[in-house]
Amino acid sequence: MDIGRTTLGVGVANGGPVRHGFPHLDTVRASITALYRRLSYDGVRTFAASVAPADVAFCDTDDLYPGAQRVAREMVRHYRLPDARLIVGFREMSHAANVELTAGPEYFVELNDRFRAHRRDIGAALAHEVTHVYLHRLGLSFPGTRDNEILTDTVAAYLGAGWLLLDAYREDGVSSQKLGYLTPEEFGYVLAKRALVFAEDPSVWFTSPQAYTAYGEGMARARHDGREPPLTAAGWTGRRRYARDRHRARDRGEGGELPGASYAFVPPGPGPLRVSFPCPVCGQRIRVPVRGRVRARCGLCRTVLECDT
Repeated sequence: MDIGRTTLGVGVANGGPVRHGFPHLDTVRASITALYRRLSYDGVRTFAASVAPADVAFCDTDDLYPGAQRVAREMVRHYRLPDARLIVGFREMSHAANVELTAGPEYFVELNDRFRAHRRDIGAALAHEVTHVYLHRLGLSFPGTRDNEILTDTVAAYLGAGWLLLDAYREDGVSSQKLGYLTPEEFGYVLAKRALVFAEDPSVWFTSPQAYTAYGEGMARARHDGREPPLTAAGWTGRRRYARDRHRARDRGEGGELPGASYAFVPPGPGPLRVSFPCPVCGQRIRVPVRGRVRARCGLCRTVLECDT
């Protein structure tokens, strides 16, 4: 039997400063692309509705084990895993949670004993662990523990369960808590990418003030993806640099990856000069001819893009 154990990281109560920024952005973007490739456009669209706050609400007066099982069942329902049965337990451990990935249909999830007293975050921990089960059944994984955990957090956020992980982020002058492997801003980025696709605003569900800030920074970064050349929404500075790089590629035969640029020119050969760039929605590389204004359609997520090549 193929058995794997996955763990959810946690930083709690003076465990050091919470890491911020976008250090894992390349892996996050690769995760979104891999998700679209595995599920297809139609598969991703079936997750248009996020996990509802009322369905995973857990107050300190709720019975611990029945409440945890109720939230676990809701996560299983969200991921459309009707034959999966999660058995939730609690014990002392260094991580927030872990799950044993077996052939199923039963999966044993262990949560850190601290959740006995912090029950409102049980949904966040289970969102991560049930996403592991979902990806295990999909056969979607990245090599290496770090990248695979980033994939799991990204998929949880993009498919509508991971907003709970960002909402579990809290920080003040004396203590801090963050669940998951993404930074708060990276969680905000993935949630913003989802929000732009599904016209959804997860910030109305946040109870953590810090989650609002991280989501705002993530949204700014996500919108920036849609303003990169050769997209027509690119700013003046980006368009000026793009024109310079295009001149070099066309007149000097220079192409390939360019430092600090998301686009790359394919030197003219038998055909015309072409430029490739990542789709701002799914990250799939798109290649179009350099011939002024063109309209491109991403074959993976079906987004239609206006370009000035």
